[in-house]
Amino acid sequence: MIRAIVRSYRHLSTLSLPNQHPPRPNLLFQSNKKLQELMRLGRIDDARRLFDEMTHRDAVTWNSMITGYSQHGRLDEARVLFESFGGKNVRTWTALLTGYAKNGRVEEARLVFDDMPERNIVSWNAMVSGYVQNGDLWNARKLFDEMPERNVASWNSIVGGYCRLCMMDEARGLFDGMPERNSVSWMVMISGYVESCGFREAWILFVRMHRSGCRPDQSVFVVAISAITGLNDLELLSVLRTVAMKTGHEEDVVVGTAILNAYTRCGCLEVAMQFFELMPERNEYSWTSMIAAFSQCGKFDNAIALYNRVPEKSVSMKTVAMTAYARIGRIGEAKRIFDEIPTPNVIAWNSMVAGYAQNGMLEEAKDLFLRMPMRNSASWAAMIAGLVLNRRSKEAFNLLAELHRSGAVPSPSTFTSILSACAGSGAIEMGRQLHCLSIKAGCQFNQHVGNGLMSMYAKCKNIEDVSQVFSNMRRRDTVSWNSLITGYSENNMLGDARNTFEKMPEWDVVSWTAIISAYVQSDQGEIALELFLGMLANGIKPNELAVTSLLSTCGSLGFINLGEQFHALICKLGFDSFICVGNSLITMYFKCGCEDGVSAFEEMGEKDIVTWNAILAGCAQNGFGDEAIKIFEKMKGKGVVPDHISFLGLLSACSHSGLVDEGLNYFTSMTQDYGIIPLVQHYTCMVDLLGRAGRLSIAESVIENIPVEPDLVIWEALLVACRIHRNFKLGQKVAERLIQMGTEKYGPYVLLLDIYASQGMQDKVGEIQKAMFDQGVSEKPGFSWIQIKDTNFLLDDVAEEQKLTELLYHSVKLAVTFGILNTPNGSTIRIMKNLRICSDCHAQEKSIEVHSACKPLKPLGKNKVSLSYWCFHRSPNSLEVDL
Repeated sequence: MIRAIVRSYRHLSTLSLPNQHPPRPNLLFQSNKKLQELMRLGRIDDARRLFDEMTHRDAVTWNSMITGYSQHGRLDEARVLFESFGGKNVRTWTALLTGYAKNGRVEEARLVFDDMPERNIVSWNAMVSGYVQNGDLWNARKLFDEMPERNVASWNSIVGGYCRLCMMDEARGLFDGMPERNSVSWMVMISGYVESCGFREAWILFVRMHRSGCRPDQSVFVVAISAITGLNDLELLSVLRTVAMKTGHEEDVVVGTAILNAYTRCGCLEVAMQFFELMPERNEYSWTSMIAAFSQCGKFDNAIALYNRVPEKSVSMKTVAMTAYARIGRIGEAKRIFDEIPTPNVIAWNSMVAGYAQNGMLEEAKDLFLRMPMRNSASWAAMIAGLVLNRRSKEAFNLLAELHRSGAVPSPSTFTSILSACAGSGAIEMGRQLHCLSIKAGCQFNQHVGNGLMSMYAKCKNIEDVSQVFSNMRRRDTVSWNSLITGYSENNMLGDARNTFEKMPEWDVVSWTAIISAYVQSDQGEIALELFLGMLANGIKPNELAVTSLLSTCGSLGFINLGEQFHALICKLGFDSFICVGNSLITMYFKCGCEDGVSAFEEMGEKDIVTWNAILAGCAQNGFGDEAIKIFEKMKGKGVVPDHISFLGLLSACSHSGLVDEGLNYFTSMTQDYGIIPLVQHYTCMVDLLGRAGRLSIAESVIENIPVEPDLVIWEALLVACRIHRNFKLGQKVAERLIQMGTEKYGPYVLLLDIYASQGMQDKVGEIQKAMFDQGVSEKPGFSWIQIKDTNFLLDDVAEEQKLTELLYHSVKLAVTFGILNTPNGSTIRIMKNLRICSDCHAQEKSIEVHSACKPLKPLGKNKVSLSYWCFHRSPNSLEVDL
């Protein structure tokens, strides 16, 4: 910079004074014209040489040179010429002012503005635009209000400033008050609505513009098409195409490409391809849009075939192909294309960095990132997103800090990525700092950043900040409302979630799925099912997440008939190929006590670790110990490495089937062969396994010696074993321990009452009764229900402490009798209970003889009734099932 200033002063020493003889007008005119042409071409130094060689100069000469320096960011050289020019006029001052303003030096621009001996409307507009471009809307509006006169450019500038910050109400108020408008006015306002996701308002404004007689130009058509894309409304696209045809714009390659892009974004690939083939002219973006659309929809062969048709493959097209290869994991071919580009631009570098990161190759991504000759905000965003995607949050935070230290401002996509990392790691303080930084960067009104902040605060259990961010958003899209619903749901605020859902201006499939999932998670499956019917009635096609949630409800409520109907719907919708849906089908069938869970498992083409864990858990719930072992060995044979959940299902299956030695061997293998450190849940399975087998002292020893803190559940497992084997001495010890730990369950208290009463320890009986009263412990009402022809029949239990003669009236026995009387031959009778079945009912129902009455769920002998019992203990992870 110093050299430039010195060079400029050196030039000043050679400047000639005005000649005594007047210059030839034509020669001066030609020189000025050539000077301006050199400036237009960016040949600044050539222009300066011409300027120095000119024997005669006028105000046009000086202003052209100062303007050229200013427009190309060489402001110090512009200032030197400005100071040396004695014939300054308003245009000279405005040229320097505009240069400072456009290059972010707004304070220096204001000093020039204040020193101007006279100002015209261009000067005022330049200063207002400078404030707007630098995000200082307060000073921009203050200056706008002080303007002695305004033209349409003045209004467009201030309206555009409000639109840029998504302050659409303020922008609309100014827009409606404009004395006159041009196509730029309409374009600024329509694009503002599009940027703030106000797609409906944008389209309405476009229609209003057309009706006002203002002819839409190319840029307005492109923005209007963006609004239609946001609305996902193909009927409106047809309307706009008609307008474009009448005005001669549909054959415009830019407008045509925007229409093509709208079709691809709306998922209409066939229509898009037909439109593409009929386009009279295609540009680079037309080809890349179509190739990218095929790639994003998984039609990779179509994408490559179209890529091969491109007559001249530009860097951008090669970049699209690289992205397509990377998306399907063929990173080697992506790298080959990258290496073929002689001088990759920053977009190509970013694509390759993102490709490596998406495929988990972070070291390669980092190496490429460090070797980039130039980085932009997208470069940092790609690298940070890759780190977040691969759960390396600490490195992502460090890279963000490096970006911040460099003086650059994070992009909205960087903010959303890093906020996701905060949400995943629970880094609430880091999230708050990012919130502050987003405000400083002017991104707090960005839709995606706002939604990211809401999600982060919700995951960190800070629902007040979720509501505050939502309230402060200038514009809210459907994602914003959905984020608020999800935030309330994750914080067990179901009523607020439902109220938010009811207030939404419009619902999409994500909205319905969010509220349905909220009721499923709150164990209100019946309402979730009603909401699902409401979604269908509103013409919304469910997605795979919605049906997955409802399958969970069917399993929890034992609605096997409804679950089978959902299975049919899943096949009809084409969701049967989704792994998450297949996993939910397995779980649903097994929770309903139906062996079709095995069939659902075998029919799945692709399986992940969750699939194997689901069938192992299903076998455990239904007592299929031998089958669980076979599946586990098959899993190992397929090369699938079991995790701690796999062993949890396997050990539970061994426990329920009495496979003690097998369970002990697998418990040892878990540590020795796979290096998995047992959790308290694994030790609970071992206590249950040993306890059921009558090895109570060994089971107690396991609890006393485990390296983790025993919880209530593991002691409850030992207490159940003591009750089964009538070891009241150990049972008393365990029950006392549970009460000391603050259990709220009824069973330990009742057991102690019986033991103390049988030993005449009335003082202890009184203590236990007082403790029960203080803790609010009471017997949970028991009931059973059976589903006949999609109708639920509920039967209440008699109290547990009633006389043995009343055991005949237990709800399980009544439900079985009702089922036998109301189901056809060959049916399976399924009884659901909210509590563990009593031993008397369990023993009796296993031996019921019914000639040709039922098709056994699990073979129990000839003509035996097969029963499924659900014990709803409200445990967070699973339901215990006795057969």
